[in-house]
Amino acid sequence: MITIFIHNKPYQVREDQNLLNACLTLGFNLPYFCWHPALHSVGACRQCAVKLFKDEKDTRGKIVMSCMTPVTGGMRISIDDPEAKKFRSSVIEWFMLNHPHDCPVCDEGGECHLQDMTVMTGHTYRRTRFRKRTHRNQDLGPFVNHEMNRCIACYRCVRFYRDHAGGRDLTALSSHDSVYFGRHEDGALESEFSGNLVEICPTGVFTDKTLKRHYARKWDLQTAPSVCVHCGLGCNTMPGERYGTLRRILNRYNHAVNGYFLCDRGRFGYEFVNSVHRVRTPLYAAGGQGAQPVDKKTALDHIGDVLSRSKNIIGIGSPRASLESNFALLSLVGKNNFYSGMAKREHRLVSLIIDILQKGSARSPSLHEIETADAVLVLGEDVTNSAPLLDLAIRQAARNKPKASLNTLHIPSWDDGALRTVMQDETGPLYLATATVTKLDDLAAKTLHAAPDDIARLGFAVAHELDAGSPSVSGLQGDVLALAKEIAETLKQARKPLIISGTSLDNEEIIQAAANIAGALCKTGRPADLFYTLPECNSTGACLLADRSLEEALSATRFNKIDAVFILENDLYQRTGKKAVSDFLDGTEHVIVIDGFLNQTTSKAEVLLPGATCAESDGTFVNNEGRAQRFYQVFKPSENIQDSWKWIRDILTASERLGSLSWTTLDNIVRDMTDVVPILTPVRAIAPPADFRIAGAKIPRQPHRYSGRTAIMADRDVHEPKPPEDPDTPLSFSMEGYDGRPPASLISRYWSPGWNSVQALNKFQQEVGGMLCGGDPGMRLIEPAGKSAPYFKNVPDAFKSKQDAWLVFPLQHIYGSEELSMLSPDIAMRAAAPCCLLNPADALRIGVVKDETVELIMGGSPMQLTVALSDTVPAGTAGVPARLYATAQTTAALYAVIEKLKP
Repeated sequence: MITIFIHNKPYQVREDQNLLNACLTLGFNLPYFCWHPALHSVGACRQCAVKLFKDEKDTRGKIVMSCMTPVTGGMRISIDDPEAKKFRSSVIEWFMLNHPHDCPVCDEGGECHLQDMTVMTGHTYRRTRFRKRTHRNQDLGPFVNHEMNRCIACYRCVRFYRDHAGGRDLTALSSHDSVYFGRHEDGALESEFSGNLVEICPTGVFTDKTLKRHYARKWDLQTAPSVCVHCGLGCNTMPGERYGTLRRILNRYNHAVNGYFLCDRGRFGYEFVNSVHRVRTPLYAAGGQGAQPVDKKTALDHIGDVLSRSKNIIGIGSPRASLESNFALLSLVGKNNFYSGMAKREHRLVSLIIDILQKGSARSPSLHEIETADAVLVLGEDVTNSAPLLDLAIRQAARNKPKASLNTLHIPSWDDGALRTVMQDETGPLYLATATVTKLDDLAAKTLHAAPDDIARLGFAVAHELDAGSPSVSGLQGDVLALAKEIAETLKQARKPLIISGTSLDNEEIIQAAANIAGALCKTGRPADLFYTLPECNSTGACLLADRSLEEALSATRFNKIDAVFILENDLYQRTGKKAVSDFLDGTEHVIVIDGFLNQTTSKAEVLLPGATCAESDGTFVNNEGRAQRFYQVFKPSENIQDSWKWIRDILTASERLGSLSWTTLDNIVRDMTDVVPILTPVRAIAPPADFRIAGAKIPRQPHRYSGRTAIMADRDVHEPKPPEDPDTPLSFSMEGYDGRPPASLISRYWSPGWNSVQALNKFQQEVGGMLCGGDPGMRLIEPAGKSAPYFKNVPDAFKSKQDAWLVFPLQHIYGSEELSMLSPDIAMRAAAPCCLLNPADALRIGVVKDETVELIMGGSPMQLTVALSDTVPAGTAGVPARLYATAQTTAALYAVIEKLKP
């Protein structure tokens, strides 16, 4: 730490940062536009000017840009110097010359960084009296709205889109007064991270088009801390609600997980909460008749009667349901009758990953820690589609080694413009072994596109090169062996090597090979990180509670007659062979389903209870690294919809099975759950209990400017309704409550006096760009044992194509592979058409061409798919959409027959 003087007062700051970062961390209000904590400095806007003095005797000083000035010991500055203030006021006046001043109709109104900075600089009067420059706006697809006339040319959009996220179709066009930020022609933005432009842009050039469709002013949105449900990474979010409708998702900062960004599926996939497919009242199919709405008491009384007459009862949980709901179902049916709800192979893979992370020596890093890696090997994962924010983290990691080589130039790490000028397109060691081409291929030092078993063989070979005690691989081709040697040597030389794998290719040996590599590196004294992607938001949690899979539940009818089955937030038809699911459900006398959506499984239900979505409930998810995180109810749904664990509590009460359990609040069930499952004990401490208060007050979900509470109910009552009670959390459904900075896990919005935009986040951090005050939300449940585990020895044989069958592998797609997001119209619009991806040589063999339709028969399930071709697909293999792959899968071999349809 060094000492600097601001207004002649001493302050301690870190010496490796720029002056703007230091001032904001110290709590000073200093305006800026082009600078961003994740993008760092380029000095493009000149808005952050301060006066720098030589020493205490210097009275004149000089104006410098704080974002481009390194802090040095003893430096003296003034933020409020009249000359600096005048300069800043002049700068923002230049910016506003062509701005339309359309704040009353701008979607960004009330949450605009430009508004905040204009007020902060004192620019209150417009002197322009001439025709302003105007631009034509573009249609950028279903996610992002474009209003180019509001642009102040801060360059943040292209710096994020191109430099940080690797996009190529958005750029700066023309120059000087005509500079234009857009695409070369109208069309949907191609990047999977385009929605971050909404928060990156400090004006209203890029806004949320999904919010525009059901717009509400930002100060009228009720918000709460939440966790994304669309993959296993556990990104933190802030959903916003108005009039009982979910209106948007904003990023919720978590330094260890998603930082400042979200993927487009996480940001725009929220409209499943408002879907027409929602179940909003209990349904009861009596006497073979169709399902009819019934009141809550009738449904619960019937279920209680079923339980009193049933001997064999089983429960099927879900990796998209909370820990609490899964545990409640386990308590209802008993540990021996509870199943995870995941398909057999998926359950086995997730269980294997948890076992590796617990018993091995390599630690699972956070996404932030991945950004610090200097050598990365990815085995079998198309991370852009299976775990999108991991793609962003890898892109930052790929810059680390080239940046380190520039130390002799003494360019500070925050000087992004200078670093990129010197580095150009140079990247560090990134090796990819995948089944086909990915978005990261252009960034990679070397790639291997191979069948899943051959990817595993490469991994085993790398481990053997690192440690001869690891099993050897026979029959490797010369180029693959050379690649294995190169990767091993690179990982050995790295300061922070990282191995990434996961469940996407449905291959156990790939996961084992990744564990061998990490274990071998740790044995050589080079601690390695080992990161596995998982398919769903609570895959880890479901596996920690259940040790048996869905297929084991389906096969239970072979040995005993199942009187009743309880299915929790799970469409079984999305997970395994449809015939097996139908036989099971048709052969079970009573099928009780708790779910929020109508689907094939709910159509078989005798009783269907409407479960709350993540936006309407409280609970806990455990992400892929084993981090438990709490999510909170954003709004109260209709009285017939409630948390799944509350439905099970009511069922236990109706059947007089509640016994000594007292599940009146979320804290109660968390207490019982952690008593029964010791590994979950830290869940008690991840968030304050329901009785937590600050100065005797709860934390408000609504901002202090929230308006129209009476109008919301005006069609029913002219009186203002009483806010709903919330016995489960320290949050209130009102604007009344503690108005200061709450604990990190309870932050519902970012606001501070003078800071109405998301940039107010600076006021909630220990250090700008660092952890939140009090630490980031969540707590890790899984840590490595710290000792060497035995190597896996099951090295697969090399893949050999068959003349009459194709090895099928699942194709992940950010839009289309995930069940809930597909209920959002805008995500469905971007979903790729189902296809069968073939090597051109294989297509020629069966006489088909691109876009022709073929019939694929896998596990006895025929499906018709359009042909797509790729030279990177290994001959003898075929890629099919992950959802179709899962529903066609059986315990048989993973091969399929592909036939050309006869005319």
